[in-house]
Amino acid sequence: MAGQAGAAARGALIAPPDRAGPLLTISGLSRSFGQAAVLAGIDASVGWGEAVAVTGPNGSGKTTLLRCVAGADRVSSGTVELCGRPLREHEPGARRQVAALVEEIEFFADLSVHEHLALLMCAHGDDAPDEHAAALLAEAGLASAADQLPVGLSSGQRRRLALATCFARPRILLLLDEPEQRLDRAGRRWLTARLLAEKAAGHGVLFASHDRGLVRAVADRVIDLAWPSA
Repeated sequence: MAGQAGAAARGALIAPPDRAGPLLTISGLSRSFGQAAVLAGIDASVGWGEAVAVTGPNGSGKTTLLRCVAGADRVSSGTVELCGRPLREHEPGARRQVAALVEEIEFFADLSVHEHLALLMCAHGDDAPDEHAAALLAEAGLASAADQLPVGLSSGQRRRLALATCFARPRILLLLDEPEQRLDRAGRRWLTARLLAEKAAGHGVLFASHDRGLVRAVADRVIDLAWPSA
């Protein structure tokens, strides 16, 4: 699709030429809140064109791990590196390499669904934002809602739009927290196909999920944060 091709091309432009090492490296990552340790000494990596799923029960630290990697939460100890360099969310270079959906997105009240994506694409230098936004909305099953305001969307449609904002921007790494939430069967099929396309484009994907079918279909490896047996 034109949207997929445009997004893949934009991602390729910012990818460094040397792909010998891991795309993402997490070393000794720990996060504590007061005396409560949520994550302790997590070591993991994501390679080019690879998807890694984070699984575990509620409260096991899946969201915290993704927030720490994305820079939305601080680590207590350990390091997160992208292409061998510290990943710092506030740096423009990182913002042009990482697309993340790790918390709810607030949409502009007076912009239509199409205008949201076109504006985002334009801000990141897309050469045909209206065309690519329309293609991405069609792919996400939102073409009929293109002229609506986000407030008028169903919860599932809002989730599709939130995911589409990740696919609308340059990236070499995608971070998603339970992306299957509120999606119907058609939406989950679209999400599965889209994540497989991300891998095929050489992008890395780190995602937390409770959906075993999605994990089996997409993930190359699994980080299981299940609590240890007593």
